[in-house]
Amino acid sequence: MKKGILAFLFLGSFLVSAQGKIELTTLEKSQLPKGIKYSGEIKQAVRWTDQSGDNIVITTETGDTESKSGPSEDYRDAALYATHFLVFPDSVRQTWKVHDFIKECPLDIEANFVKNTFQVTDLNGDGIAEVWLMYIVSCKSDVSPADMKIIMYQGNQKYALRGHTKVEPSHGEFLGGDYKFDKAFNEGPAEFRDFAKKLWKAHLTEKWY
Repeated sequence: MKKGILAFLFLGSFLVSAQGKIELTTLEKSQLPKGIKYSGEIKQAVRWTDQSGDNIVITTETGDTESKSGPSEDYRDAALYATHFLVFPDSVRQTWKVHDFIKECPLDIEANFVKNTFQVTDLNGDGIAEVWLMYIVSCKSDVSPADMKIIMYQGNQKYALRGHTKVEPSHGEFLGGDYKFDKAFNEGPAEFRDFAKKLWKAHLTEKWY
């Protein structure tokens, strides 16, 4: 395969980079090594090997729960997590963790990963995988944009794109859709920004009719 050819994977398929193939394995809860701890319900648990070593990423969501600090039981909390581990013969080491949340929400609450957006890539062909996370956090009861983010890690380097969903309250009327790259994205490889833009565009719009 020639260098520069974009290759990406979804759960259960393969990542092909200029250095070769990286197999992605989906893990059951019972297959997780000892020492891995997490909060919430597992949404994805995957394992692969690249030049950094033996990798595991787990994404979880708590769903909405009663807020312990809210003034009544009508107030809800919700959180999501994504955690990366390097696996060694006799131990595991957490290398990064994403944690986002909504607290004390009396309206419709959401802290969820966007379906079918979790991906692992090697866009620049350097043998170090990039892990892509896309999610929404919101507390609202009207037809308005929600906070949406793309977080990507390559090794220990974090990249972030933050903005809002695009809503169409009625035909031809749009709100939201804005986004902003952080410094790491702006100064990083162009292929990272290009991929983030495509991912954002593909999952941007919420429809209300």
